[in-house]
Amino acid sequence: RLFEKYKPPEDYVAVPLEELQQDIRSIGLYRNKAKNIQKLCAILMEKYNGEVPKDRDELMKLPGVGRKTANVVVSVAFGIPAIAVDTHVERVSKRLGFCRWDASVLEVEETLMKKIPKEEWSITHHRMIFFGRYHCKAQSPQCHVCPLLDLCREGKKRMRKRGTNDAHTK
Repeated sequence: RLFEKYKPPEDYVAVPLEELQQDIRSIGLYRNKAKNIQKLCAILMEKYNGEVPKDRDELMKLPGVGRKTANVVVSVAFGIPAIAVDTHVERVSKRLGFCRWDASVLEVEETLMKKIPKEEWSITHHRMIFFGRYHCKAQSPQCHVCPLLDLCREGKKRMRKRGTNDAHTK
């Protein structure tokens, strides 16, 4: 709905802040996000001719845009290989042993970039989000039916605690 109502950056800047807040109220931190959207759109109009920059570093200069969001934008909008590390990607990476438990988000990203072929970065990011959201959940991972159990240090540990050696039996 949002993208049907608002098209160019000018639309976001022209709308009263309160109306934009109401339009995005279903997402977390909607008040701050609405302010950032309007600031970001004003900058896009002033500095970038109303176009979204393709460069991650330029994107990260915009209000409310961090590394994760910038990586999503370059990957999804422009087809530039990138790995966006959100909570799901971080959790799955650590549980599978791709990186250390104490690795920062940036270290997780760098590790994945070394281990995954560049042409697979964007799709892998989406697959890991899906896997982490619906299978390797934060509070109740589905280790007993996980197809990656044999590769997963955390899953093996959890299954030992459950008292079963064969995680795929009921």
